[in-house]
Amino acid sequence: MRPARFTPAPLALAAAITVALAPGLATPARAQSGSAAAAPIAIDLAPQPLGQALNELARQANLQMSFPAALVAGKNAPAVSGRLTVQQAVDRLLAASGLTADVQGSSVVVKPAPPAEAASEPTLPAIKVTAQTGTSPLGYLAKDTAAGALGNKALLDTPFSITVVDSNEITERGAKSIGQIFVNDASVYTPTASSTTDWWGTQIRGMPVRNSYIDDIPMLLYWGGDFPTEIVESVSALKGLTGFMYGFGEPGGALSYQLKRPKKADETTVSLGYRNSSLFSAHVDTSRHLADDLAVRANLATEQGTAYNESEIDRTVASLAVDKKFGASLNWFTTLAYEDNENRGEPMQFYFSRYDAAGSGGRLPSVTHDYDDINVDNSYYRTETLLASTGLQWQINDQWNLKYQVGLTRKEHRSNKTFAYLLNQAGDYQGYAYNFAGKLDNLFTQAILQGTVTTGALKHEIVGGMGLQRSKEKWGNDWYWSNDFDGNIHQEQTFRITRAPDFSLGPVSLDARQTYAFVSDTVHFDERWQAIVGLRFTDYRLKDLDGDPANDSSYEARETSPTLALIYKLDARTRLYGSYIEGLEPGTRISPPYANAGDVLGATVSKQYEVGVKHESGDLDYAAALFRVERSNQMDVLRGTDRYLTQDGLLVYQGLEFSGGYQFTKDLNLGLGAIYLDATIDKASSESAALEGNKPAYAPRWQVVGNAQYRVPGIAGLKLHGNVRYFGASYTGEDNTLTIPDRTVANAGLSYDFRMQNHDLTLLLNVYNLFNTRYWAGGGWSSGNIGESRNISLGLTAQF
Repeated sequence: MRPARFTPAPLALAAAITVALAPGLATPARAQSGSAAAAPIAIDLAPQPLGQALNELARQANLQMSFPAALVAGKNAPAVSGRLTVQQAVDRLLAASGLTADVQGSSVVVKPAPPAEAASEPTLPAIKVTAQTGTSPLGYLAKDTAAGALGNKALLDTPFSITVVDSNEITERGAKSIGQIFVNDASVYTPTASSTTDWWGTQIRGMPVRNSYIDDIPMLLYWGGDFPTEIVESVSALKGLTGFMYGFGEPGGALSYQLKRPKKADETTVSLGYRNSSLFSAHVDTSRHLADDLAVRANLATEQGTAYNESEIDRTVASLAVDKKFGASLNWFTTLAYEDNENRGEPMQFYFSRYDAAGSGGRLPSVTHDYDDINVDNSYYRTETLLASTGLQWQINDQWNLKYQVGLTRKEHRSNKTFAYLLNQAGDYQGYAYNFAGKLDNLFTQAILQGTVTTGALKHEIVGGMGLQRSKEKWGNDWYWSNDFDGNIHQEQTFRITRAPDFSLGPVSLDARQTYAFVSDTVHFDERWQAIVGLRFTDYRLKDLDGDPANDSSYEARETSPTLALIYKLDARTRLYGSYIEGLEPGTRISPPYANAGDVLGATVSKQYEVGVKHESGDLDYAAALFRVERSNQMDVLRGTDRYLTQDGLLVYQGLEFSGGYQFTKDLNLGLGAIYLDATIDKASSESAALEGNKPAYAPRWQVVGNAQYRVPGIAGLKLHGNVRYFGASYTGEDNTLTIPDRTVANAGLSYDFRMQNHDLTLLLNVYNLFNTRYWAGGGWSSGNIGESRNISLGLTAQF
C-alpha cells in the first residue's frame, strides 16, 4: 500500500512597508549640440541596470537625459559598444524593455513604447523559430544573474566561474538529469544516469557538491533524485567555494535552480513526449495576466511508463507562480511547487569498498546492458518534494532596492531500494535491500538591500543582508540494511523483496540553524578597474537531540568568511579577474562506533585562489580559469584494533578549465570545453603517510567536450545539435588501487520548428549515448553506476 501523502503546512507572511518615492530626473550638467548628437561617437557601456546605463550614456555622449526613476526600475540593459549615433545607442539600450526614446538634438526623453499597430495588409504567417541559429553555449555571459551575497550582476562581471543553462536548452536537448543539463560543461559531472535515483549528487572540478538552492532556498537533493526540470527557468552551476555566498556547505560549488515566473505576454505551451521503451510524458505550461498588475504561471506535468533501463516511472509535477504589483515600485511574488516521484525496479547502486582490487589487477568487470541482471523488479524509491515561498521586492528609488523572502522546502523519502557490493572482475556481488524513511525540511528567510553610492571619484555597489536557515530531519522508526541476496551482473537476478517496510517517522533527530549577516562592496575605481570586498558572519548551531543526558551531542561554530576580487575591464565585452574565496564546512561531534566517539571535529575552512578571463561577443565567446582549492580531509585511522575518525591531511585540487563557442559560419556554431585537474592528498599525518601524494577519489585528470549546432540551409526551422564528451580515468578510493576506466560518449539531436493550423510547433528528437558505449560511472563514497545504454526521446511542443 502506498503511504499517505503529506499535507503541506501553510506559510504566512505579514509585511508592512511605507513607501515614499520622489520620482527624479537624471540631468547631466552639459549637453552637446544637435548636429553633434547625430554623428557617430565611441560608446562603451557594460551590462548594468537600465537607469545606470542611461546615465552613463548621457555622460559619455554629453546629453540631457530625462526619465522617471519608476519607469526603469527593475530593468537591465545589455552591453553596448562601438561607434554609434545617440539614437542607435539608445535603441540598443532599450531593446525588449517596453520603452522608447525621443531624441531631439542633445535632449533624450525616455517613455513607454506605444502599442504595436495592426498591419494594414494581410501577411503570410511567419515561422517562430525557438531554436535560434548559432546560439553560443556561453551566451549567458551577457545576462544578469542573482549572484547571492554579491547581488544582481552581469555574469561577465562576476569574479568566479558560473555556467547557466536555460529552459530552452533543457527542452531542446530533452535533459532530465544534471548530467544531461550540464553535458557541455566539462567541469560539471554526475555518475547518475537518467531515470535512476541520484544518490550521491554532483561533482564540480572533481569535488562533491551537495549545496542545492531552489529560488535561493536550500534543499537536500542527493539521496533522492534530481529536481524536476519541467518547472525550471534555468539551472546555474557555481564552481568553487561558497562560504561567502551561502555559508556552511561542501566546498565543491553549488547548484542554483530558478523556477519559472509569469511571462510578459500571455502564452500556453503543450508538450507531449516519448522515451524508449514505453515512457510517455505530457506537460502544460501557461502564463496569464489576470490584470495589469497581476500575473500567474502554472505548470502541470506527468511521466508514466517504462524507461530504457526497465525501471517503471510514475511521476507528477505541479507549480504555480504569482506576481502582483502594488504601484510602480513594490512587487509581491509567491511560488508553490510539488513533485511526487516513484521509481520501481531501477538498476542497483554499486559499492566498490569490498572489491578484490589486487586479484583483478585494479580493473572492473565488463559492463552489461541487460537490465534484468542488475534490477530487482519490485524494489522502489519514492520521494515527495515541496517548495513554498513568498516575498517582496521594493524598488526604493533608481539606486536602491530591497528584497525580502521566506520559504520552505521539504523532501520526503521512502526507500525499498537495492544496493550491491561488487566483489571481483567476474562480476559477482552481494546484494542488499535498504529500507528507510525520512523527512527533511529547510526553512529560509532573508532580506537583502542593494544599491549604489558615490564617494568622490569612486562608485560603490553595496549589498548587505541577513537571514536564517534552519534544517530539520526526521528519520523512520524502521531501518533495514541486509545482505538478502547475491548475484552476478551477467546473470539474471530473480530475487524479489518480501519484507514489508515500516515508513512511520520518529521524532526530530537533527535541528541545525545558520544565522548570518553579510556585506559586499564592489568599488569602481574608473572605467576599467573594480574591486570586490565581502565578508559573511555565520553562527551555526546543532541541537542536542540524541535523548542521552550523559552525552552532549550539540555543536556550535561561529565563523567569518571573506571574499576578495579584482576585475579589469579590457573592453566592453572582456573581463580579467583574480579572486580569493573561502568555504566553510560545519564540524561534527563524532558518533559510535568510532573509538573517539564524543570528540568534536571542528569546523574547517577551505581556500580557493582563482584567476580567469571572460569574453562575450556573440561570434566568439569564451571563459577560462586557473584555480587552486585547499580542503581539509577526513579519514578513518586504525590504532591497533580501534578505528578513529580524524581530520588528517589536505586535499588539493588545482587545474585549468576552459569553455568557448565560435560562430564558424552563419549556420554553424562550434563549442569546446575542457578541464585539466591535478588533485593530490597532501600533508597527511604519519598514520596516513601511505596516502601522501595519492589522488582523491573520482578526480580525473582530463575531461573534454566538443559540441556543435547546425542550421540546415534550405529547410527553415531545422537545426541539428550534438556533443562528444571524454571522461578521464579516476580512482574509486584514496588508496588508488581500483580504477574507473576512461570513456567517450556521444549524443545527437534535432529540433524542427514549423507552423500548422495557425499554431507554432516544434518537433524534438534526441539520441543519448549514440554509439551505445558500455562504461562504468563512479562518484560519491566508493560507489558507481553502470552507464546508461543508448536511448531516445521524442517530443512535440505547441504554443497557443
